[in-house]
Amino acid sequence: MKVRQKNWIRIRTYVVAVFFVLCLGVMCARAYQLQVLDRDRLEAIAQANYQNKITLPPKRGDIYDRKGHELALSVEVGSVYAHPKYIKHKAAMARRLSKVLGENRRKILSSLRGNHPFVWIKRQVSPPVMEKVRALEMEGVGVVQGSRRYYPSCEIAGHLIGFAGADNQGLEGLEKEYDALLKGPASEFLQLRDALGRSFYIGKTEPADSGTHDLILTIDKDIQYKAQQALEAAVHKTNAKSGQCVVVKVATGEILAMAVVPKFNPNIFSRYRPEQWRNRVVTDSFEPGSTMKAFLLAAALEEHAVTPLTKINCEEGSFEFAGHKIHDTHPHGILTVGEIIKYSSNIGAAKIGQKLGYRKYSRYLSRFGFGSKTGIDLLGEQKGFVRSAKNAKEIEQVTSFFGQGLSVTTLQIAMAMGAIANGGRLMRPYVVSRVVDHSGKTVESTGPEVVRQVISEKTSRVVTRILEGVVGKEGTGSEAAIRGFKVAGKTGTAQKVNPRTGKYFNHKYEAVFAGFVPADKPRLVIVAMVDEPEGIPYGGVVAAPVFRDVGLWSLTYLHVTPQVKWASVEQRSGNRKTSDGEAGSAAPDNRIHVRMPLVVSDGRLPDFTGQTMREVLRNGRSLGLKVQLKGSGFVCRQYPRPGASLDKVKLLKVQFRPPA
Repeated sequence: MKVRQKNWIRIRTYVVAVFFVLCLGVMCARAYQLQVLDRDRLEAIAQANYQNKITLPPKRGDIYDRKGHELALSVEVGSVYAHPKYIKHKAAMARRLSKVLGENRRKILSSLRGNHPFVWIKRQVSPPVMEKVRALEMEGVGVVQGSRRYYPSCEIAGHLIGFAGADNQGLEGLEKEYDALLKGPASEFLQLRDALGRSFYIGKTEPADSGTHDLILTIDKDIQYKAQQALEAAVHKTNAKSGQCVVVKVATGEILAMAVVPKFNPNIFSRYRPEQWRNRVVTDSFEPGSTMKAFLLAAALEEHAVTPLTKINCEEGSFEFAGHKIHDTHPHGILTVGEIIKYSSNIGAAKIGQKLGYRKYSRYLSRFGFGSKTGIDLLGEQKGFVRSAKNAKEIEQVTSFFGQGLSVTTLQIAMAMGAIANGGRLMRPYVVSRVVDHSGKTVESTGPEVVRQVISEKTSRVVTRILEGVVGKEGTGSEAAIRGFKVAGKTGTAQKVNPRTGKYFNHKYEAVFAGFVPADKPRLVIVAMVDEPEGIPYGGVVAAPVFRDVGLWSLTYLHVTPQVKWASVEQRSGNRKTSDGEAGSAAPDNRIHVRMPLVVSDGRLPDFTGQTMREVLRNGRSLGLKVQLKGSGFVCRQYPRPGASLDKVKLLKVQFRPPA
């Protein structure tokens, strides 16, 4: 073979080798591109053809009251879904689904005719409806199990708890404030399809750890119900716009009840206007009126500006301050400081304020917590408004002494009144006592916290004694009296401001009563506020009965024993003072009449009516009887009846009831 031919063969071999090497390189590069560079994108495209993954709403932890009653929980429900492109006869499918789900046929058909590969037909359907949908065995339609929020007590504490949406996200109240803790990790709904688009596997992935937490509240469901009931009755009776009531444990600052009217049911929150969702106890501020005289009194006594017996001329009901006339509802002449608070004289309060000075007064209001947030663990809390000494005009200073020209929230009044009841110590309020994980272990807890010492214990005792007079027979808050207990409190009636003109309405008022009970050993602070009551608008007429009803029921429920010496034996009749000096007729007295001492004669069973449990046990056992007790309060009924022969009586059954 010639040399030239050999060289040509060698060249062709090299060319073919290079060609194959280049082809191999292109294939390797392409393989690298597909398997490394574009792997995630191509994997997503492939999965989209045979796999459908939908993120489902996460489960939520439960909410309980202080005694373990469920206030919010998650229940198992189902959601109906569809894959429109796999449904051939969409109109017929929409008709069948409409009958089972009770939904509008056109709405369902509109969803099925869309271009989306996956649509929800109806969320959160009941288990029986889920089974009906499954029984239809419709191609392209299925059901996946999930959970929804349910509030078993409906309206009870609805404004406080709030609600969660269709995707189980917190939208209002505690549900939103503690959403991060209540909400667990989301689960996924997985569906696999073959090459023809037919489903061959449907599953749901659950997170290994649920991650949810439960809330244990300070709220007592039963006290909350009573507060809601009493407040609703007052609002309905007076045809008022709205109302608020809060019950606080004096020693700790725990909120036992937080009621708002108009009420709403969080299970069907979408049927209510958004303004009906808000918790007015913390979100709404208002002018408190004469309720502020209690804190003016505390500041003046603490600063030694006056004493309880300091006499002040109340000018027979009309006096000019800074070029403006100040009036009292009823004319008074010379009154002591205690009487000024008792009869709620605006002129007297203005003169006390002048002796104290506005600068000191505003400082004490700040120390009582007015003009700043209480720090409660709730959304939307307002701080109210207290004019600074630097910016307050003379007439604005004077009117603030009797509660006009400043704004507060119901919760602020409750905590400030609690400071008077608690020896001058202002507590921080709270509604969530513990956060526990799914195993029951406490991960967060809240306890009593003293914010500051506002006034001395001595001053708080003096203020308490004067506030007891407000609830006395001649005071403006006599309707708040609870028989068997000493009550201290203050009424308030304030004109509302027209937000458009900045002037006061002539016939729109807010009626307030704030107090604590028992006054000698305070357990509960209760504040009631009724907005725009019709008829007589005074706090002692409208709001004080709410305090009385809630207080009496709560004390009985908490087993606080009434004292016989505070259960008056005589019925009160005729006219008595109501809020801010307005005269009204006395309500009938349904008290239990106390019979003391126990009289035993002729070997007959005595009458135990009106006695306490301790007295019945002591006297019954001294007669050699076995005593069976039922109820609480004072004796209202006994069996055998009085007069039965003691020789024939071995068991004495005694029924008790509260003294009103």
